[in-house]
Amino acid sequence: MRHGSVTYFDAAGKPYLPETVALDEEGRAQASAAGQSFAAANVRFDRVIASSLPRTVETARRVLAETGQDIAVDCWPELDEIRGGRLSRIPDAELRNAFTGVFEGMVGADQRFLGGESVGELLDRVHPAIACLRADPHWDTVLLVLHGGVNCAILSLALTGQRLFLGALAQSAGCINALDVGPDHADWVVRFVNYAPPAPLHGGARTTTMEVLFEQYMKSR
Repeated sequence: MRHGSVTYFDAAGKPYLPETVALDEEGRAQASAAGQSFAAANVRFDRVIASSLPRTVETARRVLAETGQDIAVDCWPELDEIRGGRLSRIPDAELRNAFTGVFEGMVGADQRFLGGESVGELLDRVHPAIACLRADPHWDTVLLVLHGGVNCAILSLALTGQRLFLGALAQSAGCINALDVGPDHADWVVRFVNYAPPAPLHGGARTTTMEVLFEQYMKSR
């Protein structure tokens, strides 16, 4: 999953610390709706893994509240979202690309997110973590509650088998992706992507998450 919706900027466009933001009202509803979808399909988890950030942990706990499972949430910092730099240091002419460039097409490893971490650096920490999880034989169904960029890194690996990043794989807040894996490193099947229980057809969606955030931040620029 991707975590539920959060508020990254105040009404004036000034950013909150992304490491501290919690789910907003919409995000809480999205997380609960995802949990209800799992419960309706009788999906049971052997393990639950989130990143170390509050928004993924809260999403995971709300999902588990709906499925009725008392499972500890394991926090893996190596699965934290791609890390941005200081927005104030990004020149005006580079701002839009800094926000949206990582999530457009097939993205080069040297592309940086908000002047911070590069795509290559993200892949270098996410891929080994997923390999470690896949090498553990003690689970059948695991719930990963992560982030848009991290999910793109995992889905890109599953779809291509290579160290590539397909940035245009949309990950709406609170969405669910389903993947099957086998014992061989190339044995992946992507069952579905970006299923968002409150609005599965994405009928009102015309902008990406990063396009929305760019417009919000520009109010303070």
